[in-house]
Amino acid sequence: MTVIIGMDPHKRSATIETIDPTGRVLSTGRYTTDTDGYAQMLAAGRQFTDRVWAVEGCNGIGRHLAHRLVHDGETVIDVPTKLSAQVRVFATGNGRKTDPVDAHSVALAALHAPNLRRVHTDPELIALGMLADRRDGLGHARTDTLNRLHRLLLELIPGGAKRFLSSRQARELISTITPRDPGTTIQRRLVLELIDELETIDRKIRAADKELRGLVTDRGSTLMDLHGIGPSSAARLLADTGDIHRFRNRDRFASWNGTAPLDASSGEQQRHRLSRAGNRKINRVLHIMAVVQLRHQTAGRAYFDARKAGGKTSMEALRALKRRLSNVVYARVLTDQRRRELAGPGGQSGTTTDSSATGFNPHTGPSDEPQPGPTKQVNPKTPSRT
Repeated sequence: MTVIIGMDPHKRSATIETIDPTGRVLSTGRYTTDTDGYAQMLAAGRQFTDRVWAVEGCNGIGRHLAHRLVHDGETVIDVPTKLSAQVRVFATGNGRKTDPVDAHSVALAALHAPNLRRVHTDPELIALGMLADRRDGLGHARTDTLNRLHRLLLELIPGGAKRFLSSRQARELISTITPRDPGTTIQRRLVLELIDELETIDRKIRAADKELRGLVTDRGSTLMDLHGIGPSSAARLLADTGDIHRFRNRDRFASWNGTAPLDASSGEQQRHRLSRAGNRKINRVLHIMAVVQLRHQTAGRAYFDARKAGGKTSMEALRALKRRLSNVVYARVLTDQRRRELAGPGGQSGTTTDSSATGFNPHTGPSDEPQPGPTKQVNPKTPSRT
């Protein structure tokens, strides 16, 4: 008899609840996440021979515990936070939220929900994910620094600086400013400090892109050959997607990344609406890819123009393009992984998650609305940075 150990994880503590296949509570406990507390929690779980750990948010706050459990040979499945929140409302009948209630909701979600994913660890994908996060952080830091620089330059230069400003251009601008009073002197000094910060961030971004490009290439991925996919986008796709075989088809992949429209039909009225669900990081990668393709004469641009000529608005055509590009990315990742699998054990693709968690609900839901096949992509000599 397989038992489910539901876990509500936090940084320094974790609450667990064990239930049997009928939903009966067998044990509960709260443990710290340090070495001693984790050992006690693992011992409490191992008193049940046939067990599955259900951890909430394995790509977020629960990742550190999920990876430790997998490293120790445990079977771990990922329970999305939105799913456990819905179960909590139905299970308790109100909005009460405590750690024991959350652990109970996670366990019930794992017991009854289909298609939950089994967590695996791949050192290469973990490294790519961490570096992609770091690259995203550098991008946010650059934007913040540039915004502060623009604000100061607007006070020193009538009309301010141009929108897309490099550190070299900013330094040339400030060199023309002669301080007239103590306030202007301070402003000029602050601008120079921000330019120094911007140059430092740019150096780190170039180094991060170089490292990511090498890791993505070493893994055998050809994602960067697609127009609009740079090193950070390719790393994000590989790290978050994991095993592409966990998606039954390209429609399931599009549903996961939020580019598949949601069916909102009622009676004889047939319509679809924009999906706000899915992996938003991957959705952003596809959005950047679409925007980059629209700036050049690519197959994506031709598809966008054709949809507009057919009566679609610009936003509707952009959403259709993102859905099409999702198909392109799916086909490319699938081809790359099959090539790795044919290369032998050393080329096996690692995963972050895998299908079939507990086996209680092996069936799958209906596929999303099918879309046209992928368009032929233009491979530029120099892929655009993202």
